[in-house]
Amino acid sequence: MENQFGVTGFIFNNDHQWEKFGEGIRRKILGYEKEIMLVAVEFKKNAAANIHKHPHKQISYLVKGSFEVNINNEKKIMKAGDVFLVLPNLDHGVTALEDSMLIDVFTPYREDFI
Repeated sequence: MENQFGVTGFIFNNDHQWEKFGEGIRRKILGYEKEIMLVAVEFKKNAAANIHKHPHKQISYLVKGSFEVNINNEKKIMKAGDVFLVLPNLDHGVTALEDSMLIDVFTPYREDFI
């Protein structure tokens, strides 16, 4: 089922396509509406989401692999099963230490991704 903000109800992975999102990075927007968005992101080893910031809250679950995560100039090595939270307008970025995947949840949705 779709509305003006995207898919609601049941969401099937195979109904969505991967899109390139930088060198060695691809993402798949799985579902969203005005207040929330879920995005799967795959990284090849050494691929990086460079330091950036946005007005959205973000929580990320590391599905597989490992990353160096930088939030507001604090760096941590994180692995599958770990989670990080980024509050609005904080500088943050990740570098994949191996082929890796994470799930990002944003609130509100990332209009710039659509």
